[in-house]
Amino acid sequence: MAVSFHQLHIFYTVAAKSSFSAAAQALHMTQPAVTMQIQSLEDYFGTKLFHRSTKKLQLSDAGRTLIPYAKQAIDLVQATEEAMSLFTKQLHGKLQLGASLTIGEYVIPPLLGTFITSHPEMTISMGVMNTTQIVEGIRQHQLHLGLVEAPVNDPDMITEEVMEDELFLVVPKGHPFIGRDSVALEEALTCAFILREQGSGTRQVMENALQGNGHGFSSLRIVMELGSTGAVKSAVESGLGVTIMSKSAVRHECSLGLVAAIPVDGISFKRKFYAVQLKDSMLAWPAMAFLTYLRQQSIVPEILAPTD
Repeated sequence: MAVSFHQLHIFYTVAAKSSFSAAAQALHMTQPAVTMQIQSLEDYFGTKLFHRSTKKLQLSDAGRTLIPYAKQAIDLVQATEEAMSLFTKQLHGKLQLGASLTIGEYVIPPLLGTFITSHPEMTISMGVMNTTQIVEGIRQHQLHLGLVEAPVNDPDMITEEVMEDELFLVVPKGHPFIGRDSVALEEALTCAFILREQGSGTRQVMENALQGNGHGFSSLRIVMELGSTGAVKSAVESGLGVTIMSKSAVRHECSLGLVAAIPVDGISFKRKFYAVQLKDSMLAWPAMAFLTYLRQQSIVPEILAPTD
């Protein structure tokens, strides 16, 4: 009997985890089933692929030789499924996503509509949570894919840039800047600012951009610091000040003419959004199709400011 992709995938996972039990958990298999497949593979090649001891599981010379070929097979199958998912109109299954606050509340919901229209047989479950919770959910196989606002430094995870977002100066209806195509940075710095609390991702992007432009954060006149994006938006709508915010977070308010999102000349408040997945586990088909879809989006749609 010829060697199968299933066996190569199991072998590669066992090698990556250095454990039959950990591989079984990652593959959603029983440990005896994993052991049996490795033994079948060893019988097929007529050599041991692992040195087993009570303390450690190590690859044999034959196992180390097989590793790159197993990896090539896994990469090829994943690339094939990803390419063919573009042509799949009836994609069954459940996609389990975890997304950080801005992405989960403002960026992904509009995109899900278009995606689910193309794949009506799929169901989607998305939790809005912090990055630590997302990574742990992926590690425990409770989530297929995570979407976060900063790279994840975890050896078990793969982080990939999938979209780019930009922050704008957001001003209330009736503000002197309304109707302008852009505002000079020096003008913007004269405004009263309402910001998220220290440590928020949006505020960090703003601080980094100002520092990179030679402006200390102390140059801002901050009148309020609030603990949520919704609270900041409400304060700006009430005319209490202006803010710097993701254009995706004020899409609805801009369309109603409650606020305007205006570019600031001489400075760029750009950031990346990232997809996170488990390193040594193949993505489920629904997650692979959704990741392909996100890669095609590239940039969050533009927002137009009202003219009066």
